[in-house]
Amino acid sequence: MPFLKDIARLADGLSLVAKEAISRQRPIDGGSNNLQSLIKTTLLSATDLTGLTKGKVQKFDKEIDANSNDKQSVVYFTDEKPSTSNASTCTSEPQIERHLEAKEVSAAEAEFHDNVEPPPPPLPQATGTSSEGDRQIDSISSESKDAEAVVPATPQPKRQRKLRERKVPTTSFSRALGFAGLGAGLAWGTFQESAKRLVFGTPNVQGKQSAVSPYLSEKNAERLALSLCRMRGAALKLGQMLSIQDESVVPAPILAALDIVRQGADVMPRSQLNLVLSSELGHDWSSKLESFDYEPIAAASIGQVHRAFTKDGMEVAMKIQYPGVADSIESDIENVKLLLGYTNLIPEKLYLDNAMKVAKEELSRECDYELEAKNQKRFGVLLSGKKGFYVPVVIDDLSSKRVLTSELVPGIPIDKVALLDQETRNYVGRKLLELTLMELFVFRFMQTDPNWSNFLYDESEKVINLIDFGAARDYPKSFVDDYLRMVFACANNDREAIIKLSQRLGFLTGEESEIMTETHVQAGFVVGLPFSKPGGYDFRANNITQSISNLGATMLRHRLTPPPEEAYSLHRKLSGAFLACIKLGAVVPCRELLLEVYEKYEFGEHDSERLAIG
Repeated sequence: MPFLKDIARLADGLSLVAKEAISRQRPIDGGSNNLQSLIKTTLLSATDLTGLTKGKVQKFDKEIDANSNDKQSVVYFTDEKPSTSNASTCTSEPQIERHLEAKEVSAAEAEFHDNVEPPPPPLPQATGTSSEGDRQIDSISSESKDAEAVVPATPQPKRQRKLRERKVPTTSFSRALGFAGLGAGLAWGTFQESAKRLVFGTPNVQGKQSAVSPYLSEKNAERLALSLCRMRGAALKLGQMLSIQDESVVPAPILAALDIVRQGADVMPRSQLNLVLSSELGHDWSSKLESFDYEPIAAASIGQVHRAFTKDGMEVAMKIQYPGVADSIESDIENVKLLLGYTNLIPEKLYLDNAMKVAKEELSRECDYELEAKNQKRFGVLLSGKKGFYVPVVIDDLSSKRVLTSELVPGIPIDKVALLDQETRNYVGRKLLELTLMELFVFRFMQTDPNWSNFLYDESEKVINLIDFGAARDYPKSFVDDYLRMVFACANNDREAIIKLSQRLGFLTGEESEIMTETHVQAGFVVGLPFSKPGGYDFRANNITQSISNLGATMLRHRLTPPPEEAYSLHRKLSGAFLACIKLGAVVPCRELLLEVYEKYEFGEHDSERLAIG
């Protein structure tokens, strides 16, 4: 029977994950006590990841007694002594803003709650920042009073995830164990769903959300998403990458659950956070600060961001990397690949091996905060004379390979700009597209993470503050030369030029079927549509995303080669710019912006650099 085959496939995959866990186990020293401790930790970790044990949910409670003696998140450093792991040299902020209340609940039930989002509260003066862009606490400058009047008319229920405080698994063995626990949970969920279908029959669902196999159940999808949030690191980053795909790439039940991963990761406990700060900045790190907020502004896949004040009164954002994630990139990706392969969640023509290879390289760069600091300074120089953009200053003496401290900048992310007036939305949409074209065709150096929280609009200054440069990369001139030619060919509906340039860049081999070639050309026409005519293009007037999704499904069935390596990050950024303009409902003179770049561009010799071949 089909469901038995599915169970067999998952069992095979689980056995390989278990072998991976065993192969990564290190020799155990210290006698039987350490062995017993390891066994106990192993069992607790496995049952926790599969949802069988309980945990403490960290819940925000706004109605707090100001005289409460409970732990507070903000600490002031009042003497010159080095800080210890429990922050004993600090005094708590006298006025409480937030409170963490621990509550024992079932792990399977505690992760989520369905609620109706209330109207946004009055907007405070200070603003948040973002790391890799997963969980954002947003605010706006006091001058932006107009936004307070804009309230959604009919709040919609939204699946939300309660905040949890969990220690990050740091060793290869503990992380491999986490994947083994996930595999066991998926196997158990598949068995439950198969038994349910035997009794009640296969559920009838509409459209693309048909449950082809019992391992695509809602419960299994939630298990996958929650395990990624607990593991953090490369595993969560890959989940975020998959979450922005459409149903032609990832089944709908998985997409719905992966939306959870964009709400943010679990956060490090204070003790683990202090150990990272001490190892990276020295045991006297607190002597450089006036205060530090232990409650993160954002908890992302690779690290979390905290607000602090320096001794000279500057408000800063400190991005602190989770311990162990940089060393576990390769093993995490291999384990995720293993699970995806044995659950058949990814189409064959997605060329998963190529995508994973690129993901490893990108994640290795993103885990190097010293490299990100250099990227941020480089962007600061490149954009110093460009109106409407600002890059925050890096604080070098509070930065290292795993900690990056920058000036905390004001602003609201793109989804909040969508609540402002049409003129403002048009302005921000134009500046975002202008920045994207400038990065690729002028600088040939692009920040490729399109997360909306990486672009904070300061309405009082009419400036977009740019943050998070871990995903920045260079592009070879030969590639950019031909890519600009192809964009122009798409804008002008030049079929022959699109095919020729696509073959030269490595998108096509020249051996494709007529269906594949024609679909590829039509996709080029759709992408070139905003640039095809002069005047303002209304991004809400045409459903570009749906058209691309339909064409993408066909290309995944018929293409013969993966895209060139440069395309993974580039197309992520370009699609993000389009989606931002659609979210804003912006009207942007796209062709004029493209022509301005094209007319000033200096093309090089075609053979001066070797083109990337897929």
